[in-house]
Amino acid sequence: MAALCCPTISIVSGNLSPRIKTLKQFPRLNSFKNQKRLITKGRRLIVGSIIEDREAIDVKSESLEPKEEEEEEDKDSGRLMSRGINAAIVLAAGTVAVTKLLSIDHDYWHGWTLYEILRYAPEHSWVAYEQILKTNPVLAKMAISGIVYSLGDWIAQCYEGKPLFEFDRSRVLRSGLVGFTLHGSLSHYYYQFCEALFPYQEWWVVPAKVAFDQTVWSPIWNTIYFTVLGLLRFQSPAEVFSEIKTTFWPMITAGWKLWPLAHLVTYGVIPVDQRLLWVDCIELIWVTILSTYSNEKAEAQALEETNSNSHSSED
Repeated sequence: MAALCCPTISIVSGNLSPRIKTLKQFPRLNSFKNQKRLITKGRRLIVGSIIEDREAIDVKSESLEPKEEEEEEDKDSGRLMSRGINAAIVLAAGTVAVTKLLSIDHDYWHGWTLYEILRYAPEHSWVAYEQILKTNPVLAKMAISGIVYSLGDWIAQCYEGKPLFEFDRSRVLRSGLVGFTLHGSLSHYYYQFCEALFPYQEWWVVPAKVAFDQTVWSPIWNTIYFTVLGLLRFQSPAEVFSEIKTTFWPMITAGWKLWPLAHLVTYGVIPVDQRLLWVDCIELIWVTILSTYSNEKAEAQALEETNSNSHSSED
């Protein structure tokens, strides 16, 4: 019996032992649970990466905020400094002008009252101006045109929307330089030439001078003004020519709305030596128009260049 039982046990054990081993070594996997674990692990990884990116962005933004604030503070301080310089220039120029006008009689005003000083100062200043016109007419007219062209550009900037003391000093200087070096001297010789060209006293002489001024001299001076102003802005000849080409006819037609009526007084009433002073008073309006046209075109060209450079850099 023992012998018979042993084989059976060995057979059973021989048949079952491989199955038991395989079950222990290769257990069955639950596919649904494994997929769920993989999905949760993926979600955790994605959420963790998003949190890390947000923290990195927050750190960068926090590091950039002080820089932006510093840049804004630098801009504000620079603007305040520029405004202070402009206010000092205006105050100094106004003080010098008022002092010159009021102190015209300082050699013999001892004992005068303030009323007498204010009463005789304009008359005696005009007498002094006439004496300068006789002794050094070109320099006097250059100074007047330089002052007028500087004021005209300042008025143009205020008209464009800039605050009173935030004007562009280099732009005012350029306009004043053109008025001082060219307009005063050229106008002095032009009015003498115009008198020599029309030496008659008939009624048609004044309309003829006005027509000659608006068809010959006005285009010449506008071209000179835009050319020299463009060169002072370090523009290329092609840019200057393009500006003259685009502004030539609009400036001529704009001048026809202002100058013919003013020049009826210029050539019909005002003496030759005093004409530039009268014309410069009207020039305050005209220089505002000229400066506005010129700088609008220059700023538009600069904006186009910056846009083209930005597009080329992006490409």
